Amino acid sequence: MERVLNITNGDSTVNIMKQAGVPGTFLPWRDVLHDGPVPAEISLEELSMVRASFIANRGWGESEAVVEDFRERDNVLKSYDQYEKVTLWFEHDLYDQLQILQILDWYHQHQPIKSELTIICVDQYLGMLSPQQMATLYRYEQTVLEDQLVLASKAWAAYRSATPEKWCALLQSDTRALPYLDGAIIRQLQEYPDCRTGLSRTARQALTIIAQGEKRPGRVFGLYQQTEERRFLGDAGFWVMLHELLESSPPLLEGTALSLPARPDQTLSITTAGKEVLAGKRNWLDSLVLDRWMGGVHLTSSNSWCWNPVTASLSKLC
Repeated sequence: MERVLNITNGDSTVNIMKQAGVPGTFLPWRDVLHDGPVPAEISLEELSMVRASFIANRGWGESEAVVEDFRERDNVLKSYDQYEKVTLWFEHDLYDQLQILQILDWYHQHQPIKSELTIICVDQYLGMLSPQQMATLYRYEQTVLEDQLVLASKAWAAYRSATPEKWCALLQSDTRALPYLDGAIIRQLQEYPDCRTGLSRTARQALTIIAQGEKRPGRVFGLYQQTEERRFLGDAGFWVMLHELLESSPPLLEGTALSLPARPDQTLSITTAGKEVLAGKRNWLDSLVLDRWMGGVHLTSSNSWCWNPVTASLSKLC
């Protein structure tokens, strides 16, 4: 039997793939690359330690366990020559597209590739498919070509750059080799602070839903998901954003302490300051200590970039 390594976006997808009878070894790529630091000029192993530290500091896992998980992942990736074939199973959203860039860039840097390298990338959420549906995805399998590797390396370097211009400039180049990349670039740029309000698209959607009367955090998250053309954000990341709105000075939200999973007694409401920010009468950045990573860009009070959704362009504030 052919030795196959299947790399995909998470454990839920792996479980469905196994039920579907997909043969081979499975490697879930567990990293929310759209959140936290992804700096340039360091190796895969060094970046993994940066990512592990970020994830552990968020409280999403015990430090030693997270570090070991990344080490095991990287070791499996580096053992690719033990397999006759490596297949990437991913989807169209920002979460997956960034993972594709990282993985394809790694293969591009380690050519020649002895194993057959293929990709299955679809506009369906793999973790929501039935085993029967998963088994049909082989019809979308394609051999990874050189132009895809080159584009992935270019885009991955741009995403990890200390300023966002190269990432944004990709929208003016030919990205058809990776057909869902342009949508992912735009969606990531929309998470930069809005030039008028200081809100990311996600924060604006959350405030809007709460201002319209929905008070239950779990329901707010569900309604937010419906606003996404390509869902990418999990509830843990959404909770971090809600906490930022609750804890800023002045707060844009008020309510009971949040926990995951959300409890029925937890409620949120928008403050006067939140209404003013949402209306564009106040900029959240004026009352926020900015300290946020967007790929390789470290947003601070002295390195502040904003997104203009009207002109679809970035500006540096200071």
